[in-house]
Amino acid sequence: MANLRSSRYNFFCAFQFLLLVQTKVLCYQYKVGDLDAWGIPTSANPQVYPKWSKYHTFRIGDYILFLYPPSQDSVIQVTEQSYNSCNLKDPILYMNNGNSLFNITKPGEFFFISGESGYCEKKQKLYISVLSGNGSAYAPSYGPSALPETASSPSYPTVFGTIPQPPSSSPSLGFPVFITAVIASATWAIINGMM
Repeated sequence: MANLRSSRYNFFCAFQFLLLVQTKVLCYQYKVGDLDAWGIPTSANPQVYPKWSKYHTFRIGDYILFLYPPSQDSVIQVTEQSYNSCNLKDPILYMNNGNSLFNITKPGEFFFISGESGYCEKKQKLYISVLSGNGSAYAPSYGPSALPETASSPSYPTVFGTIPQPPSSSPSLGFPVFITAVIASATWAIINGMM
């Protein structure tokens, strides 16, 4: 058994830690509307949801977080037809706890509207599209081309600085992780051979 105080053992532990540090996060959690909670868009920012979804890329494994007062609102996942007509009947999924988390488990189109009568008609609705590897999201009722192009960030104000953009490439294990794994394995073999 290796002595826990040996320099070889400490070196190996440090090397394994470096291997863990280099791994990439493979999923993200996005708060719908960023600084705006899930609610009826204001007159100052009537296209908050189309703008928000336009500037995010969604992947399988990501989470969409809807925050709202549970006594005043809810979120329902609906079909495209129900989304376009603001039909609250027969939802696919009903969420009403005020801290609703939707897990993206497959590629496709996802449609969300408020579960409160009349809110969807006031543009409280969200459409996202998730492709098999990378996806982009936008609102079909406004169309991505109908939104003004801006420099690389949303046009609504941010209080705490710019909103970080997700990486543009699909998540995968990179070359440095592979090299680190090879070196860690070789180091382990050397350490075991010297003991």
